[in-house]
Amino acid sequence: MDPYHYIKEGEKGAWLSIITYLLLATFKLTMAYVGNSSALRADGLNNATDVIASIAVLIGLKISRKPPDDDHHYGHFRAEMIASLIAAFIMMTIGIQVLINTVQIFINNDFQQPDMLTAWTALVCAIIMFAVYFYNLQLGNRINSSAIKAVAQDNKSDALVSIGAFVGIMGAQFQLYWLDPLAGLIVGIIICITAWHIFRDATHTLTDGFQPKKIKKIRKSIEQNPNVLGIKDVKGRLHGNQALVDITILVDPHLTVKESHKIADHIEKKLSEDHGIPHAQIHIEPFEEDSKD
Repeated sequence: MDPYHYIKEGEKGAWLSIITYLLLATFKLTMAYVGNSSALRADGLNNATDVIASIAVLIGLKISRKPPDDDHHYGHFRAEMIASLIAAFIMMTIGIQVLINTVQIFINNDFQQPDMLTAWTALVCAIIMFAVYFYNLQLGNRINSSAIKAVAQDNKSDALVSIGAFVGIMGAQFQLYWLDPLAGLIVGIIICITAWHIFRDATHTLTDGFQPKKIKKIRKSIEQNPNVLGIKDVKGRLHGNQALVDITILVDPHLTVKESHKIADHIEKKLSEDHGIPHAQIHIEPFEEDSKD
């Protein structure tokens, strides 16, 4: 399938998250105000900022769909990674703010009993977010989109946050009032951890990081070609959701240019079928007795 079509598919996940977060943030913040729950308030505030993060991802996906131009010969696929970074920064900011607010509650000893209505609100919202998480996770894996995978992880952390809020509010019903702000504290920690993972993955891709295990698998596929007498080098990098590889192989020096070209075509086809690599730059060199892999 055309990579631009995959990106368009990914926009559905971003839109789903935006709409869901808008509705849940409004619902949670309203119930938190009525029911006086620090945990649910932190959860709702988290969802409010997730709307901004999801919008950033949506914009990044739309930019990624732009075709190559004079300034971007390989297209704009890396805009998706920048969107993931923006989402991570927003999540980290709100996570730190939630931690500061809940720590202040402990310092001031400002514990209050929340209404049970807030507990059921948190539980219902957790179920909804888990459903959104599974949808975006499957979508992200199907189209191999790091931005949608990042959104899915954010969805999961939000669902867990709501579960934590539910537990904290329930504990506060048994005069353990400190459990409600403690749940808010855990919310902040989860948000920060999720933001760090998204930031780490996005920066790894933007700095041309590539998994060594994938390189080994690529080498094994190339070695299966009987005409390849040696592999001098294999390098890989990610360009959005596409893997780009540069390969140097050693072949019989007596082969014609046409025969060598057929070997390269065969390798490109195999990498596309076995590893989903749409573009491979293959350099062919003559095999000598002293050549080393």
